Amino acid sequence: MTSSTTVRSPHRLYGRGGELAIIQGLLTRLRQGDGGALVLAAPPGLGRTALLREAAAVHRSRGPVLYGTASAAGTAAATASAAYAGPAARAASAGRAGSADRGGRATHTAPADRAGPVPAPEPLTPEPLTPEELLARLRGGSTGRPLLVCADDAHVWDPACRTALAAAARRLGPGSGVGILIAADDGPAFAGLPIRRLGPLDEDASAALLDRLAGAGTGAGPTTDPLDPVVRAELLREGAGNPRLLTALLGHLTPGRLTGRTPLPSPLPGAEGVLEAYAYRLDALPAPARALLLLAAAAQEHEPAGAGTDALLLLRAGTRAGLPRDFLDDALFGPAATEGLLQRAGSRVHFSPPLAARAVLHHTPPARRRAAHELLAALLGEAGGRAGTLAALAQRACAAPGPDHALAARLEAAATAPYSHAERSSALARAAALTPDPPLRSARFAAAAEQAAHAGDPDRARALLARTAAPAETGSGLAPTTGGPGLAPYVHGLLALRSGPAVDAHEALLAAAALLGPHDPGRVLHALLGAADAAWVRGDAGGYLEAMGRVDPAPYGDAFASYRAGMCAVLAGRTAEGHALLRRCLDPDGSAEGHPVLRRCPDPAGLLRAGVAALVLGEVAAACRIGARALGAVRTRGPGALLPQALEYLAYAELRAGLHAAARAHALEGLHAARRTGQPNSSARLHAVLALAASVEGPAEACAAHCDAALAGAVPHGLAQPATLATWARGRADLAAGRPEEAAARLGPLVSPGPRQGHFAVRMLAVPCYVEAVVLGGRGGELSSVVDEFAAWADRTADPQAPAQLARCRALTAPADEADARYAEALAHHDRAGGDFERARTLLLYGQWLRRRRRTREARTPLRDALVAFQRCSARAWAERAGGELRAAGEPVAGAVRDTGGGGVLSALTPQQQRIARCVAEGATNREVALRLSLSPRTVDHHLRNVFAALSVRSRTELARLLGPQTSPMPRTPQTPQSPQAPQSPQGP
Repeated sequence: MTSSTTVRSPHRLYGRGGELAIIQGLLTRLRQGDGGALVLAAPPGLGRTALLREAAAVHRSRGPVLYGTASAAGTAAATASAAYAGPAARAASAGRAGSADRGGRATHTAPADRAGPVPAPEPLTPEPLTPEELLARLRGGSTGRPLLVCADDAHVWDPACRTALAAAARRLGPGSGVGILIAADDGPAFAGLPIRRLGPLDEDASAALLDRLAGAGTGAGPTTDPLDPVVRAELLREGAGNPRLLTALLGHLTPGRLTGRTPLPSPLPGAEGVLEAYAYRLDALPAPARALLLLAAAAQEHEPAGAGTDALLLLRAGTRAGLPRDFLDDALFGPAATEGLLQRAGSRVHFSPPLAARAVLHHTPPARRRAAHELLAALLGEAGGRAGTLAALAQRACAAPGPDHALAARLEAAATAPYSHAERSSALARAAALTPDPPLRSARFAAAAEQAAHAGDPDRARALLARTAAPAETGSGLAPTTGGPGLAPYVHGLLALRSGPAVDAHEALLAAAALLGPHDPGRVLHALLGAADAAWVRGDAGGYLEAMGRVDPAPYGDAFASYRAGMCAVLAGRTAEGHALLRRCLDPDGSAEGHPVLRRCPDPAGLLRAGVAALVLGEVAAACRIGARALGAVRTRGPGALLPQALEYLAYAELRAGLHAAARAHALEGLHAARRTGQPNSSARLHAVLALAASVEGPAEACAAHCDAALAGAVPHGLAQPATLATWARGRADLAAGRPEEAAARLGPLVSPGPRQGHFAVRMLAVPCYVEAVVLGGRGGELSSVVDEFAAWADRTADPQAPAQLARCRALTAPADEADARYAEALAHHDRAGGDFERARTLLLYGQWLRRRRRTREARTPLRDALVAFQRCSARAWAERAGGELRAAGEPVAGAVRDTGGGGVLSALTPQQQRIARCVAEGATNREVALRLSLSPRTVDHHLRNVFAALSVRSRTELARLLGPQTSPMPRTPQTPQSPQAPQSPQGP
């Protein structure tokens, strides 16, 4: 295949890689003398014409192209003129493109916009031809070159032309030299031909197309300024993945509206042309089918987006409207009556494509639309019950000809807790649209935005907030249910807490609490707790105390009061007092049934606070238990926006408990939920949790990737907690890989005083890794202050691993005559606390210490136990490190020794020499190898000279070539390259 036959997508064909590849295959076969046909089936606006024009432009250099579409004479004369004209006429029309407007008039432009406009071919009225005669004429006019026929909008051709084209396409095959591309609606006219159905563009492709069309900042679009994020999200929502609709919507907005300086109109203008393109299909349907489609489209108005409508309601509405029962049964249980526009899935009925529902409402006169909504409202009102009340009011709102204060008040009053957040948001938005009073209308839009945020739809929330008035215009004499003038700032703060800088969220929520104070004490509490959360995640203890100090705990029970006072006491340095208060939130015997917080705070947020209290105390078992109950409560009761946080808290508790696999599973689910609900700050925190899990389980590449993702989200938004966790994870992975110097460099700022100090709630957890890194890396330095601070923390916490970790730190820093006893003490604490991973780390360090002091036989037992424990908890990198230490102690490890050079090249070396050879082949210097293997540089130099002699190599470069590429090259300090031809000293740089 040459480059000239490859379909190159122009920048405007986004998200169509699969279709372009299929077309490329057809053009390749056509170039080789074979033929074929392909139908591109899609509703209006999805780019089928653009694909035809691209194919025509690509093939034009290889052979003639006949491009036809509808004409003023009645659908296919322009295509027929190109197909049936003599060679001269066909040659004149080759490469020309056509399109038809709603009146059937033909317009002609060059395909793919690669040439200027050309004259249209003269229309000819062909005599009736059989498919065989049509093919013969096509072949005869191709002058021996491969011919591409592009038939656009073929579904609106007259039946004779359409039938002849379909029959001719079915007869193409090897040696025919003719290819036919057909763009049409998805119907039965071209059954039996290869078909590619185009769907809406996905989110990424739609966003890329919108950015290219807007040309923000490039001068190539309607504005030179960046698109406002709210406007961008609303355009993507309304565009529904339809390129033509997205283009039309963008073209009807002024630069002021695109950049957010002027509010967006509602509904957005520009959709009329795309929606009218469905009219030909609707007009061709019989009256009962059009009536049923109208009822189905109207019934979707009170349902969540994408939910369709209830089949039973539609059946009742159709019956009440006088539609025959046999027609209704056929329409709802088979697609024939509505030509596939309605499809049933279980008890729900959906439009296919979804945009057809909007087209039906747009194409129906207002009086008929209002009648359909009134009918549905009456049926829903007759049904009664909780489900029918809000739906009936929503239908009446759709039927309202203008503002209706009474109906808006009824909608607002009905949008209460029993309904989902998405339903309440929709009802409040409709109430706002019916409200004539500007301050009250703004407040209702803000309330609708709040419910959308709780539902996990931040884009919708921001779009609703954009419809609120400026704060000075909202007034203060509003009903308590509206939240007053502080509601919009409160929602802005909630959204910033989940997706913006933490400092912005903190300040916005504090300001909102001050504005809400006289109107809504409930929201004041949530605003202050949100401000405290923002301060916590950015490591601002003072900001946390400020926000929590404003909370009045009296109305919320003893459990909440104990939580607030306990957290404030801990952060103020009154640790004993704070822990005593926090323990009032926990059940000492671990009984979930007797848990005070679970009894008094059955809401998910209350359970999450109890889990936080358990983690602050170090009661990791209680934190896991409470976290699991909180997750169940969120799944059962919502809100959906709280799901990522519930999964994050549970995963972190499981990490502290050593349940790394469970933590990874919950964190991955939380990451998907955070992306789905538009919460990048939660994504950063969950990436940090996944990095911690990967620092135990591996592989190192996964840990590095999650660390990078966590830092990429945390640093711009000032999220100190995930940044600290991610750095700790990277340091622990360095330790697993035998890179203690790098680990110490990463962890030092986290545990030491200064501006780069880590998050106050994580610092002490990273100290054991830092002490290990410093000691193994031989960096020296004074560790006594760090160890003493850790000892004080261990005395205060109930974390079961803290005493063992403290004893391990003291063993690492103790003189040789005390270390044995310290390691024994640490192992005794591990036996009482449990936890394979931390116990295995102590065993590894103990065995390594014994081997370094030539007590090789004694070292084998702890090293063997460490290897087995690491394998049991799937700590792969740590198991590899333990296996290397065990081999160095003279004990073979089954399946662990890899002959990286192939052909038994390492078989002549001792286990210690094999380890040194692999490290050197990865690029490590002698000093780095010595630190990694707990040897002296002189010992490494001695062994490396023996390796060179045994393998008959003269340099480190030759050794690396002999052993081949390693799985994870060891990072090293940049150094002056040496010539690979010159013999090198084994000592190296």
